[in-house]
Amino acid sequence: MKVLFVCNQGRHRSRTAAELFAKEFETAYAGLYSDRPVTERQLAWADLVLVMEDAQRTELSKRFPKLYLQKRILSLDVPDVYSYGQPELVRRLRTALAATLQTAASQ
Repeated sequence: MKVLFVCNQGRHRSRTAAELFAKEFETAYAGLYSDRPVTERQLAWADLVLVMEDAQRTELSKRFPKLYLQKRILSLDVPDVYSYGQPELVRRLRTALAATLQTAASQ
């Protein structure tokens, strides 16, 4: 499965997540408000898009309305208070991903 992780800058949360789960999935990461923001091509590539906050899902719907409707986009609910690779972030991402995938599987 191809998973795209998206956060605001693409430097801390999404980058950590992409590296953390690279053995389980084919991963990539992007930011919404970075020098190189998420692209339509990246979104099209992904089987699953995981944003860190609900506001990022909303922003993706505005930027890519047609593609947004074709994608499964879920929020991990990880606030922007962590640094790249921070142990607390790693723990939070593991817990959030497990819970999110379990909820998605039961729907």
